[in-house]
Amino acid sequence: MHRDQVMLRARYAWTNSEHPGLTRLRRWWDGDLPGRFPQVVSELPGHPLVLGYAGIGDGLRHVLPFLEGRRSGDADAVRRRHSTLRWAQLERGEGLPDCDLLAVGTTAGRAPRLPRDRSLLLPFRLHLVVPIVADAEEMRRRISRKERQRSERQFRTRGWTVETSTSVADFDHFYDAIHLPTMSRRHGTATRSMDRDMARECLLRQGVLLFLREGDRYVAGMLCRYGPGADTLTLRLAGVLDGAEEHYAHGALSALYPALIDWAGRHGVRRLDLSGCEPFVSKGIFQFKRKFHPLVELPRTHFRDKRLWLSVRRDTPAVRDFLVANPVLAEDPAAPGRWHALYFHDAERPARRTLPWQCPNVTDTRDIDLDAFLGSARRTSTSHELRGSR
Repeated sequence: MHRDQVMLRARYAWTNSEHPGLTRLRRWWDGDLPGRFPQVVSELPGHPLVLGYAGIGDGLRHVLPFLEGRRSGDADAVRRRHSTLRWAQLERGEGLPDCDLLAVGTTAGRAPRLPRDRSLLLPFRLHLVVPIVADAEEMRRRISRKERQRSERQFRTRGWTVETSTSVADFDHFYDAIHLPTMSRRHGTATRSMDRDMARECLLRQGVLLFLREGDRYVAGMLCRYGPGADTLTLRLAGVLDGAEEHYAHGALSALYPALIDWAGRHGVRRLDLSGCEPFVSKGIFQFKRKFHPLVELPRTHFRDKRLWLSVRRDTPAVRDFLVANPVLAEDPAAPGRWHALYFHDAERPARRTLPWQCPNVTDTRDIDLDAFLGSARRTSTSHELRGSR
Protein backbone atom coordinates (compact mmCIF):
# COMPACT_ATOMS: atom_id res chain seq x y z
CA MET A 1 0.00 0.00 0.00
CA HIS A 2 1.31 3.45 -0.93
CA ARG A 3 2.42 5.74 1.90
CA ASP A 4 -0.25 8.32 1.01
CA GLN A 5 -2.95 5.67 1.28
CA VAL A 6 -1.64 4.62 4.69
CA MET A 7 -1.74 8.21 5.92
CA LEU A 8 -5.27 8.77 4.61
CA ARG A 9 -6.54 5.62 6.31
CA ALA A 10 -4.79 6.55 9.55
CA ARG A 11 -6.39 10.02 9.53
CA TYR A 12 -9.77 8.50 8.78
CA ALA A 13 -9.42 5.96 11.60
CA TRP A 14 -8.47 8.69 14.10
CA THR A 15 -11.86 10.29 13.57
CA ASN A 16 -14.10 7.39 12.58
CA SER A 17 -12.71 4.15 13.97
CA GLU A 18 -14.92 2.03 16.23
CA HIS A 19 -11.97 0.09 17.65
CA PRO A 20 -12.20 0.36 21.47
CA GLY A 21 -8.50 1.08 21.95
CA LEU A 22 -8.44 3.88 19.41
CA THR A 23 -11.69 5.43 20.61
CA ARG A 24 -10.35 5.52 24.19
CA LEU A 25 -7.11 7.12 22.99
CA ARG A 26 -8.97 9.76 21.00
CA ARG A 27 -11.30 10.58 23.92
CA TRP A 28 -8.33 10.90 26.29
CA TRP A 29 -6.38 13.04 23.84
CA ASP A 30 -9.30 15.39 23.12
CA GLY A 31 -10.95 15.68 26.48
CA ASP A 32 -9.26 13.97 29.44
CA LEU A 33 -5.66 15.06 28.86
CA PRO A 34 -5.87 18.82 28.14
CA GLY A 35 -5.84 21.30 30.98
CA ARG A 36 -6.85 24.21 28.75
CA PHE A 37 -9.55 24.42 26.09
CA PRO A 38 -10.74 26.87 23.45
CA GLN A 39 -13.71 29.05 24.27
CA VAL A 40 -15.84 31.20 21.97
CA VAL A 41 -18.47 33.87 22.57
CA SER A 42 -20.87 34.22 19.63
CA GLU A 43 -22.93 37.35 19.09
CA LEU A 44 -25.31 38.32 16.30
CA PRO A 45 -25.82 42.10 15.97
CA GLY A 46 -29.39 43.00 16.81
CA HIS A 47 -30.15 39.63 18.44
CA PRO A 48 -30.46 39.45 22.25
CA LEU A 49 -29.12 35.90 22.68
CA VAL A 50 -25.37 35.60 23.31
CA LEU A 51 -24.05 32.05 22.91
CA GLY A 52 -20.90 30.50 24.26
CA TYR A 53 -18.96 27.31 23.66
CA ALA A 54 -15.96 25.90 25.50
CA GLY A 55 -14.23 22.55 25.60
CA ILE A 56 -13.41 19.83 23.11
CA GLY A 57 -12.51 21.25 19.71
CA ASP A 58 -15.06 19.12 17.84
CA GLY A 59 -17.78 21.31 19.30
CA LEU A 60 -16.56 24.26 17.25
CA ARG A 61 -17.47 22.27 14.12
CA HIS A 62 -20.65 20.63 15.37
CA VAL A 63 -22.27 22.17 18.43
CA LEU A 64 -21.63 25.89 18.07
CA PRO A 65 -22.74 26.11 14.39
CA PHE A 66 -25.94 24.26 15.31
CA LEU A 67 -26.71 26.65 18.18
CA GLU A 68 -25.97 29.63 15.97
CA GLY A 69 -28.24 28.25 13.27
CA ARG A 70 -31.09 27.80 15.74
CA ARG A 71 -30.60 31.37 16.93
CA SER A 72 -31.31 32.23 13.24
CA GLY A 73 -30.23 35.32 11.35
CA ASP A 74 -27.47 35.92 8.82
CA ALA A 75 -24.68 33.44 9.56
CA ASP A 76 -22.12 35.70 7.89
CA ALA A 77 -22.97 38.49 10.37
CA VAL A 78 -22.07 36.41 13.44
CA ARG A 79 -19.20 37.79 15.50
CA ARG A 80 -17.06 35.33 17.44
CA ARG A 81 -14.57 36.18 20.19
CA HIS A 82 -11.97 33.47 20.77
CA SER A 83 -9.92 32.79 23.88
CA THR A 84 -8.95 29.85 26.11
CA LEU A 85 -10.20 28.52 29.42
CA ARG A 86 -8.62 26.20 31.98
CA TRP A 87 -10.44 23.03 32.97
CA ALA A 88 -10.07 23.99 36.63
CA GLN A 89 -12.09 27.15 35.92
CA LEU A 90 -14.85 25.10 34.31
CA GLU A 91 -15.03 22.84 37.36
CA ARG A 92 -15.38 25.79 39.70
CA GLY A 93 -17.74 27.70 37.43
CA GLU A 94 -15.32 30.62 37.41
CA GLY A 95 -14.15 32.86 34.61
CA LEU A 96 -16.71 31.42 32.23
CA PRO A 97 -17.54 33.16 28.93
CA ASP A 98 -19.73 36.25 29.18
CA CYS A 99 -22.78 34.74 27.49
CA ASP A 100 -26.40 33.80 28.12
CA LEU A 101 -26.28 30.13 27.16
CA LEU A 102 -23.08 28.11 27.41
CA ALA A 103 -22.35 24.70 25.89
CA VAL A 104 -19.28 22.77 27.05
CA GLY A 105 -17.91 19.74 25.27
CA THR A 106 -16.24 17.31 27.65
CA THR A 107 -15.89 13.61 28.44
CA ALA A 108 -18.13 11.28 30.38
CA GLY A 109 -15.43 11.03 33.04
CA ARG A 110 -15.03 14.76 33.55
CA ALA A 111 -18.66 15.82 33.09
CA PRO A 112 -19.87 14.93 36.64
CA ARG A 113 -17.38 17.45 38.07
CA LEU A 114 -19.11 20.40 36.40
CA PRO A 115 -21.64 22.59 38.28
CA ARG A 116 -25.15 21.12 38.20
CA ASP A 117 -27.44 24.09 38.75
CA ARG A 118 -29.31 25.44 35.72
CA SER A 119 -27.65 22.86 33.50
CA LEU A 120 -28.29 19.67 31.56
CA LEU A 121 -25.88 16.87 30.71
CA LEU A 122 -26.48 15.53 27.20
CA PRO A 123 -24.72 13.24 24.73
CA PHE A 124 -22.29 15.10 22.51
CA ARG A 125 -23.71 13.44 19.40
CA LEU A 126 -26.26 10.78 18.53
CA HIS A 127 -26.59 8.37 15.61
CA LEU A 128 -29.81 7.28 13.94
CA VAL A 129 -29.60 3.60 13.02
CA VAL A 130 -32.16 1.63 11.05
CA PRO A 131 -32.29 -2.11 11.88
CA ILE A 132 -32.77 -3.90 8.55
CA VAL A 133 -34.70 -7.16 8.13
CA ALA A 134 -34.81 -9.25 4.98
CA ASP A 135 -38.58 -8.79 4.57
CA ALA A 136 -38.87 -5.88 2.11
CA GLU A 137 -42.56 -5.35 2.87
CA GLU A 138 -41.88 -5.10 6.57
CA MET A 139 -39.19 -2.47 5.93
CA ARG A 140 -41.58 -0.59 3.66
CA ARG A 141 -44.24 -0.51 6.39
CA ARG A 142 -41.79 0.95 8.90
CA ILE A 143 -41.27 4.08 6.81
CA SER A 144 -43.63 6.96 7.48
CA ARG A 145 -46.66 6.44 5.26
CA LYS A 146 -46.59 10.02 4.01
CA GLU A 147 -42.90 9.81 3.13
CA ARG A 148 -43.34 6.40 1.49
CA GLN A 149 -46.26 7.52 -0.65
CA ARG A 150 -44.52 10.72 -1.70
CA SER A 151 -41.39 8.83 -2.74
CA GLU A 152 -43.31 6.21 -4.70
CA ARG A 153 -45.33 8.89 -6.47
CA GLN A 154 -42.22 10.80 -7.50
CA PHE A 155 -40.51 7.65 -8.76
CA ARG A 156 -43.50 7.01 -11.00
CA THR A 157 -44.11 10.53 -12.28
CA ARG A 158 -40.47 11.50 -12.83
CA GLY A 159 -39.28 8.13 -14.09
CA TRP A 160 -36.54 7.85 -11.51
CA THR A 161 -34.31 4.80 -11.25
CA VAL A 162 -31.59 3.88 -8.76
CA GLU A 163 -28.11 2.86 -9.87
CA THR A 164 -24.99 1.93 -7.94
CA SER A 165 -21.33 2.39 -8.74
CA THR A 166 -17.85 1.97 -7.31
CA SER A 167 -15.96 3.65 -10.16
CA VAL A 168 -13.56 6.56 -9.58
CA ALA A 169 -15.05 8.49 -12.51
CA ASP A 170 -18.52 8.31 -10.98
CA PHE A 171 -17.09 9.28 -7.60
CA ASP A 172 -15.45 12.37 -9.11
CA HIS A 173 -18.75 13.39 -10.71
CA PHE A 174 -20.60 12.81 -7.43
CA TYR A 175 -18.07 14.77 -5.38
CA ASP A 176 -17.71 17.74 -7.74
CA ALA A 177 -21.20 18.10 -9.20
CA ILE A 178 -23.41 16.76 -6.41
CA HIS A 179 -21.84 16.73 -2.96
CA LEU A 180 -19.72 19.89 -2.83
CA PRO A 181 -22.32 22.18 -4.45
CA THR A 182 -24.96 20.88 -2.03
CA MET A 183 -22.77 21.52 1.00
CA SER A 184 -21.91 25.01 -0.25
CA ARG A 185 -25.54 25.91 -0.92
CA ARG A 186 -26.80 24.59 2.40
CA HIS A 187 -24.02 25.74 4.71
CA GLY A 188 -22.25 28.62 2.95
CA THR A 189 -19.09 29.70 4.75
CA ALA A 190 -19.74 27.10 7.47
CA THR A 191 -19.39 24.23 4.96
CA ARG A 192 -17.40 21.26 6.20
CA SER A 193 -16.87 17.92 4.50
CA MET A 194 -14.38 15.13 4.00
CA ASP A 195 -11.63 16.00 1.54
CA ARG A 196 -11.65 14.32 -1.87
CA ASP A 197 -8.63 12.03 -1.42
CA MET A 198 -9.85 10.67 1.91
CA ALA A 199 -13.38 10.16 0.61
CA ARG A 200 -12.08 8.26 -2.41
CA GLU A 201 -9.68 6.10 -0.43
CA CYS A 202 -11.66 5.47 2.76
CA LEU A 203 -15.28 5.57 1.58
CA LEU A 204 -15.45 4.60 -2.09
CA ARG A 205 -12.90 1.78 -1.84
CA GLN A 206 -14.80 0.29 1.08
CA GLY A 207 -18.31 1.27 0.13
CA VAL A 208 -20.80 2.03 -2.60
CA LEU A 209 -22.32 5.01 -4.43
CA LEU A 210 -26.07 5.18 -4.95
CA PHE A 211 -27.37 7.50 -7.65
CA LEU A 212 -30.86 8.65 -8.50
CA ARG A 213 -31.14 8.87 -12.29
CA GLU A 214 -33.64 11.09 -14.08
CA GLY A 215 -33.41 10.74 -17.84
CA ASP A 216 -29.77 11.03 -18.87
CA ARG A 217 -28.40 12.53 -15.66
CA TYR A 218 -27.88 11.75 -12.01
CA VAL A 219 -29.90 14.21 -9.93
CA ALA A 220 -28.94 12.96 -6.45
CA GLY A 221 -26.43 10.66 -4.84
CA MET A 222 -25.22 9.05 -1.61
CA LEU A 223 -21.81 7.65 -0.74
CA CYS A 224 -21.92 4.91 1.90
CA ARG A 225 -19.23 2.89 3.65
CA TYR A 226 -19.28 -0.69 4.90
CA GLY A 227 -17.94 -1.59 8.30
CA PRO A 228 -17.19 -2.87 10.68
CA GLY A 229 -18.33 -5.99 8.87
CA ALA A 230 -20.33 -6.34 5.68
CA ASP A 231 -23.66 -6.26 7.53
CA THR A 232 -23.22 -2.60 8.57
CA LEU A 233 -23.51 0.31 6.15
CA THR A 234 -23.07 3.98 7.08
CA LEU A 235 -24.28 6.93 5.03
CA ARG A 236 -21.41 9.43 4.84
CA LEU A 237 -21.84 11.95 1.99
CA ALA A 238 -24.90 13.03 0.01
CA GLY A 239 -26.30 15.76 -2.21
CA VAL A 240 -28.28 16.81 -5.26
CA LEU A 241 -27.03 17.89 -8.68
CA ASP A 242 -25.48 21.38 -8.50
CA GLY A 243 -27.09 21.78 -5.06
CA ALA A 244 -30.10 23.02 -7.03
CA GLU A 245 -33.29 23.88 -5.17
CA GLU A 246 -35.41 22.29 -7.89
CA HIS A 247 -34.10 18.82 -7.01
CA TYR A 248 -34.90 19.37 -3.33
CA ALA A 249 -38.36 20.58 -4.33
CA HIS A 250 -38.91 17.40 -6.33
CA GLY A 251 -37.83 15.30 -3.33
CA ALA A 252 -34.83 13.78 -5.09
CA LEU A 253 -32.65 13.44 -1.99
CA SER A 254 -35.56 12.39 0.24
CA ALA A 255 -36.51 9.65 -2.21
CA LEU A 256 -33.05 8.12 -2.01
CA TYR A 257 -33.54 7.18 1.65
CA PRO A 258 -36.30 4.60 1.06
CA ALA A 259 -34.33 3.41 -1.95
CA LEU A 260 -31.21 3.00 0.20
CA ILE A 261 -33.16 1.06 2.84
CA ASP A 262 -34.56 -1.25 0.15
CA TRP A 263 -31.13 -1.73 -1.44
CA ALA A 264 -29.54 -2.47 1.93
CA GLY A 265 -32.10 -5.16 2.71
CA ARG A 266 -31.47 -6.86 -0.62
CA HIS A 267 -27.69 -6.87 -0.13
CA GLY A 268 -27.32 -8.39 3.32
CA VAL A 269 -27.07 -5.18 5.33
CA ARG A 270 -28.63 -5.53 8.77
CA ARG A 271 -27.63 -2.23 10.32
CA LEU A 272 -27.99 1.00 8.32
CA ASP A 273 -26.45 4.01 10.07
CA LEU A 274 -28.02 7.22 8.75
CA SER A 275 -25.21 9.19 10.44
CA GLY A 276 -25.11 11.57 13.37
CA CYS A 277 -26.67 14.73 14.73
CA GLU A 278 -26.73 16.93 17.81
CA PRO A 279 -29.08 15.83 20.66
CA PHE A 280 -31.90 18.26 19.87
CA VAL A 281 -35.42 17.31 18.78
CA SER A 282 -35.47 20.50 16.67
CA LYS A 283 -32.53 19.32 14.58
CA GLY A 284 -33.76 19.08 10.99
CA ILE A 285 -31.85 15.85 10.36
CA PHE A 286 -33.52 14.23 13.36
CA GLN A 287 -36.98 15.35 12.27
CA PHE A 288 -36.47 14.03 8.75
CA LYS A 289 -34.67 10.77 9.50
CA ARG A 290 -37.06 9.73 12.28
CA LYS A 291 -39.53 9.06 9.43
CA PHE A 292 -37.51 5.92 8.69
CA HIS A 293 -38.01 4.38 12.13
CA PRO A 294 -34.38 4.52 13.36
CA LEU A 295 -33.03 3.67 16.77
CA VAL A 296 -31.36 6.55 18.61
CA GLU A 297 -27.91 5.37 19.66
CA LEU A 298 -24.70 6.71 21.11
CA PRO A 299 -22.00 6.66 18.41
CA ARG A 300 -19.57 3.77 18.33
CA THR A 301 -16.66 6.15 17.65
CA HIS A 302 -14.81 8.40 20.11
CA PHE A 303 -17.98 10.50 20.41
CA ARG A 304 -19.56 7.73 22.48
CA ASP A 305 -17.81 8.87 25.66
CA LYS A 306 -18.08 12.60 25.04
CA ARG A 307 -20.77 14.74 26.63
CA LEU A 308 -22.37 18.15 26.19
CA TRP A 309 -22.96 20.28 29.29
CA LEU A 310 -25.59 22.92 28.54
CA SER A 311 -25.70 25.70 31.12
CA VAL A 312 -27.88 28.81 31.45
CA ARG A 313 -25.64 31.68 32.53
CA ARG A 314 -28.29 34.41 32.39
CA ASP A 315 -32.05 33.94 32.65
CA THR A 316 -33.41 36.16 29.89
CA PRO A 317 -36.49 35.99 27.64
CA ALA A 318 -34.23 35.11 24.72
CA VAL A 319 -32.76 32.14 26.62
CA ARG A 320 -36.22 30.89 27.55
CA ASP A 321 -37.41 31.29 23.96
CA PHE A 322 -34.41 29.28 22.75
CA LEU A 323 -34.87 26.42 25.23
CA VAL A 324 -38.59 26.11 24.52
CA ALA A 325 -37.94 26.09 20.77
CA ASN A 326 -35.25 23.41 21.07
CA PRO A 327 -36.25 20.35 23.13
CA VAL A 328 -33.43 17.90 23.81
CA LEU A 329 -32.86 14.14 23.84
CA ALA A 330 -31.47 12.56 27.00
CA GLU A 331 -30.77 8.95 27.90
CA ASP A 332 -32.98 7.40 30.55
CA PRO A 333 -30.59 6.92 33.52
CA ALA A 334 -32.60 3.93 34.72
CA ALA A 335 -32.57 2.18 31.33
CA PRO A 336 -29.46 2.70 29.18
CA GLY A 337 -30.36 2.57 25.51
CA ARG A 338 -33.77 4.15 26.13
CA TRP A 339 -34.25 7.85 25.53
CA HIS A 340 -36.58 10.64 26.60
CA ALA A 341 -37.43 13.90 24.88
CA LEU A 342 -37.26 16.85 27.28
CA TYR A 343 -39.55 19.82 26.56
CA PHE A 344 -39.12 23.18 28.29
CA HIS A 345 -42.03 25.47 29.14
CA ASP A 346 -43.20 28.25 31.43
CA ALA A 347 -46.40 30.19 32.02
CA GLU A 348 -45.88 32.29 28.90
CA ARG A 349 -44.33 29.63 26.66
CA PRO A 350 -46.09 26.28 26.17
CA ALA A 351 -43.99 23.19 25.46
CA ARG A 352 -43.32 22.87 21.74
CA ARG A 353 -45.24 19.64 21.21
CA THR A 354 -45.54 20.29 17.48
CA LEU A 355 -42.03 18.84 17.26
CA PRO A 356 -42.53 15.05 17.22
CA TRP A 357 -40.10 12.80 19.06
CA GLN A 358 -41.28 9.24 18.43
CA CYS A 359 -38.61 6.66 17.61
CA PRO A 360 -38.54 2.96 18.56
CA ASN A 361 -36.38 3.56 21.64
CA VAL A 362 -37.39 7.13 22.45
CA THR A 363 -40.06 5.99 24.82
CA ASP A 364 -41.39 9.03 26.65
CA THR A 365 -41.29 12.77 27.17
CA ARG A 366 -40.68 14.90 30.22
CA ASP A 367 -41.65 18.52 30.75
CA ILE A 368 -39.19 20.88 32.42
CA ASP A 369 -40.69 23.96 34.04
CA LEU A 370 -38.28 26.80 33.39
CA ASP A 371 -39.20 28.60 36.59
CA ALA A 372 -38.13 25.57 38.59
CA PHE A 373 -35.12 24.78 36.37
CA LEU A 374 -33.86 28.37 36.64
CA GLY A 375 -35.13 28.92 40.18
CA SER A 376 -31.74 29.93 41.54
CA ALA A 377 -31.52 32.79 39.07
CA ARG A 378 -33.27 36.13 39.21
CA ARG A 379 -35.18 36.75 36.00
CA THR A 380 -34.27 39.91 34.14
CA SER A 381 -34.68 41.44 30.73
CA THR A 382 -31.15 42.82 30.89
CA SER A 383 -27.83 41.03 31.06
CA HIS A 384 -26.21 40.08 34.31
CA GLU A 385 -23.82 37.23 35.02
CA LEU A 386 -24.94 34.17 36.95
CA ARG A 387 -22.23 32.44 38.90
CA GLY A 388 -22.34 28.65 38.88
CA SER A 389 -21.97 26.76 42.12
CA ARG A 390 -21.05 23.20 42.91
